[in-house]
Amino acid sequence: MNSITRFGRNILRVEDNRLITGKGRYVNNLPSHDAAYLVVLRSPYAHAEIRSIDTTAAKTMPGILAVFTAADLEADGIEPIAFMPMFKRPNGEPMAAPPRRILAAGRVRHIGEPVVAIIGETKEAALDAAEAVLVDYNGLPAVVNMNDAIAPGATVLTPDAPDNISAEAVYGDAAAVEAAFAAAAHIVQVSMVNQRLVANPIEPRSALAVPEEDGRITFYNASQAPTLTREFLSKNILREDEAKLRVVVGDIGGGFGMKASVHNEEAITAYAARKLNRAVKFIAERGEEFQASVHGRDHLTTAEMALDAQGKILAVKVDTLANIGAYMMPVGALIPLLLGPKVLPGTYHLPAVHIRVRGVLTNTMPTAAYRGAGRPENIFTIERLMDEAAAALALDPAELRRRNLVPPEAMPYKSAMGEVYDTGNFPQMLEGVLVNADWAGFAARQAEAKTRGKLLGRAITSYIEWTGAYAFTETVDVTVTGAGRVIINSATQAMGQGLETAYTQLIAAKLGVDPSIVTVVQGDTDIVKGPGSYGSRSAFVGGSAVANGADVWVQAAMPLAAEALEAAEADIEFGMAAFRIMGTDREIGIFDLAEAQPAKQIAIKATHTVENSSWPNGAHVAEVEVDPDTGTAQITRYTTVDDVGYAINQILVEGQIHGGIGQGVGQALMEACLYDRESGQLITGSFMDYQMPRAADLPSFNITLDQTVPCLTNSLGVKGCGESGTVASTPTIINALINALRPLGVNHIEMPATPFSIWSAIQAAT
Repeated sequence: MNSITRFGRNILRVEDNRLITGKGRYVNNLPSHDAAYLVVLRSPYAHAEIRSIDTTAAKTMPGILAVFTAADLEADGIEPIAFMPMFKRPNGEPMAAPPRRILAAGRVRHIGEPVVAIIGETKEAALDAAEAVLVDYNGLPAVVNMNDAIAPGATVLTPDAPDNISAEAVYGDAAAVEAAFAAAAHIVQVSMVNQRLVANPIEPRSALAVPEEDGRITFYNASQAPTLTREFLSKNILREDEAKLRVVVGDIGGGFGMKASVHNEEAITAYAARKLNRAVKFIAERGEEFQASVHGRDHLTTAEMALDAQGKILAVKVDTLANIGAYMMPVGALIPLLLGPKVLPGTYHLPAVHIRVRGVLTNTMPTAAYRGAGRPENIFTIERLMDEAAAALALDPAELRRRNLVPPEAMPYKSAMGEVYDTGNFPQMLEGVLVNADWAGFAARQAEAKTRGKLLGRAITSYIEWTGAYAFTETVDVTVTGAGRVIINSATQAMGQGLETAYTQLIAAKLGVDPSIVTVVQGDTDIVKGPGSYGSRSAFVGGSAVANGADVWVQAAMPLAAEALEAAEADIEFGMAAFRIMGTDREIGIFDLAEAQPAKQIAIKATHTVENSSWPNGAHVAEVEVDPDTGTAQITRYTTVDDVGYAINQILVEGQIHGGIGQGVGQALMEACLYDRESGQLITGSFMDYQMPRAADLPSFNITLDQTVPCLTNSLGVKGCGESGTVASTPTIINALINALRPLGVNHIEMPATPFSIWSAIQAAT
């Protein structure tokens, strides 16, 4: 795709040359700086008292520089990591969770929790010393299932929450909902699981802390939010001014929300480097990622929908248990209790809702952000209800949605959750995908599948996504040099989504320069400061800041150009990398103008704020074929029409939607992080037990970007797109699968719908 867009010609990814030629800037590819190596001794128990820790033998082993326990950290004034009590418990008390320490003190509460940190000259030396550490544990009962955790007499993780309910959030009008249900012609109910997931980026969590001669530490890290990492480490671990810490992030091999959090091992790396005045390195092994990187999802939801005789929605009520895990991460409660419910109404007019979400403490790894962060779970809920309602009313699922969509003339529209959709044409997306997916021709394909002994099902999802994560401001630096370069500094963080390409294309189009002379600088807190990248904020917040930065640069350079051309500023115009006197051929190029300045460059700093969130939306259709003899499910067709506002680069946007769908398919059909219910041991601790989607599991996608409904909250008209595919794909796949199985009497199946679970459901129904 090489078409001209309002943001210039689509360009191919500028990042890819270094990535595919082995020149990626991953932490493990950096010079070693003669770094020592961190190895973490982890708890083999899901719940236990720590009676004693004997590190005597380990400290005397060859090549060992230090062995740290919680007592060492406490002696240096490092306290448990506090969390913001944003919510209340059901009884009105402040939200509660066990104190989160960098190294466990007194008690461990999940498998893999860091207990002892060993710093060795080599990884091998540290591993040997770890085996010499003696930890005396007193095993305690563990609880990993949320229903078990809130049952009377359950193991309690903290006395501040004797019922293991960390926090509760309630939204909507319960009385109005009950009245609507009492008057309803139809009521449908669904109970569903959004299972626990592991992010599994290409590059595991990595850190390299290097003390410099000037007393500062340079901290190389795979982080989605370098500035926030710097703030966290400076305040909580190093306990010194932020100026003494520089965080540098290169290529990070995917983040998916997991790398938005500072994990314990990264904190220990920084602490050890300062303590020993020695470079220290940590590279997580894949097994450590399964045990001790934040997990995603893990919800149990019961939902009901009331409809009138014509299929119009009257009300929805939802009750969700969200697994917080053993400790509270910064967004551990925020995602299920606040961000997710925002989108529960979806694209539909819901007159009344009542939502209750309870965060539950369990002896599991804490949960945090995972691609979509609350929105996929809630769109899954409303879309499962829609399909159950369509079946109950014997309506085409598309027709039921058509009757309930918010019309475009209602925009801006305030949802039942109080959120304002600035713009959207949901019926247009629905009708477009029905045509592109050949919805009308499904019966013939279904009949053909039947001749082969297969069951073919279909489903349509209408979705909406909230983006921005409440971080609406970005500052960029734009520098034009006399040497013929344009340099953009931005604190948003590339992690595979193609930001370098998008920003290069934007600035090249704005200034009229060749993309090859543009350099985008990210991931260095000495140069850029800002929230980072998460919540699909980069394109519509960061991109808007880049475009605004170009405009500010032109304004700043205009008087310099007027002086150089010996003309009044009002007579100067700008275009195609040059300032010219209007109506003449006298001009000066931007690089010549920069060369004429004392610093041989023209540089500006510009801060820009978008008005509010963006609301990407669209419609997805999938067809899934099931072999009833084996339970094998194959996605045969997948079609989307996605409203992303204006797309800066269609190639990147389609790639993001591809990746999001793939991640959603993984959740729908194969991925699940499982703990043993009795012992709390992690069952899925490697790729031997945790299946991820491969190319062969996915069809060719038929993706259409509808760019007729630009966003109104930012100057570019763009909407975040990085998580949309994940939001829409899980309900689309599961509803299509159930549609295939419904003739056999199967009306529900939990994720992941593995061949065995599908086969078992068929056997149980028949």
